Amino acid sequence: MASQISTRQTAASDQFDRPLRDLRISVTDRCNFRCPYCMPAEIYGERYEFLPRDELLTFEEIARLTGIFVDLGVTKARLTGGEPLIRADVTRLIRMLTPFNALADLTMTTNGYLLARFAQELKEAGLGRITVSLDSLDDEVFRSMNGRNFDTAPVLEGIAAAEKAGFSPIKINAVVQKGVNDHTIVDLARHFKGTGHIVRFIEFMDVGTLNHWNMSQVMPAAEIVRMICEEMPIEPVEPNYKGEVARRWRYVDGDGEIGIIASVSEPFCGACTRARLSTDGRLVTCLFAAGGTDLRGPMRGGADDDELKKLIAGVWSDRRDRYSMDRSTLGDGDGATRSRIEMYQIGG
Repeated sequence: MASQISTRQTAASDQFDRPLRDLRISVTDRCNFRCPYCMPAEIYGERYEFLPRDELLTFEEIARLTGIFVDLGVTKARLTGGEPLIRADVTRLIRMLTPFNALADLTMTTNGYLLARFAQELKEAGLGRITVSLDSLDDEVFRSMNGRNFDTAPVLEGIAAAEKAGFSPIKINAVVQKGVNDHTIVDLARHFKGTGHIVRFIEFMDVGTLNHWNMSQVMPAAEIVRMICEEMPIEPVEPNYKGEVARRWRYVDGDGEIGIIASVSEPFCGACTRARLSTDGRLVTCLFAAGGTDLRGPMRGGADDDELKKLIAGVWSDRRDRYSMDRSTLGDGDGATRSRIEMYQIGG
């Protein structure tokens, strides 16, 4: 395993001079939700065969690769899925990652359904921040969007438990689909206004090939801002750091802020610093990629850390991904699909 003490880094940059700074780690391809925009129930039913255990990266393998990514400049890591809290003993992985000195931010994105059970354990293990996916407070809408007929109560209980455990601020991610949950945007913003938590509204994206994406279903960021501002005036805020994904807006009355992730209407590929490690050990350089580079094979085949580091650095240095900026020229703006990795395999 790469040293967990050294903070020496060899910075990696791609063909557009974008550094490698963020790592998304998908710890499982399984999920207890069946959101239509990610894992539609008609495809991922009871008989669907997910990856067998021996094809998943072990925690030791994830920690080893994370150490190598840290040596290449990564300072932020996020555990995703599928649903990461389904992976047995995931807090053990967190404890394995916290000693990396240069890893300044260790976070997790969860659907929140199991969070009340694990929040305190996650905090004690060393997790720094939590992001919870919650597309609507309206139970009827939420049941439809999670594909499992679950109410919002367990998720809200999870958020409350995370707050009690000391996570602050908690970010709440809401994917907005026109004609599906756009009429609940303001209610969601109002519910968390003044709590210290930050709701981030995400434009419906064409991730994967199974969500029947079409531009007509996208609620543009400008429209989301307009709807909220009419009820609760907001104003733009400078980003916390270069390359921050969400555009920040604060309430004029000082009662908190929201974020807007506008990868469709206002692409931010030019500042993208994120790499993704899939559940089965592939390095994926774009959320909309068609494939990835196998790291598990070489690692299990005996490659040492230097060899893996050269492989990762080589992939990143050759990177030219900027799908969201090129979407219209690729012909995908009308709903046409290319082969892409599905979201549940690489997280959001």
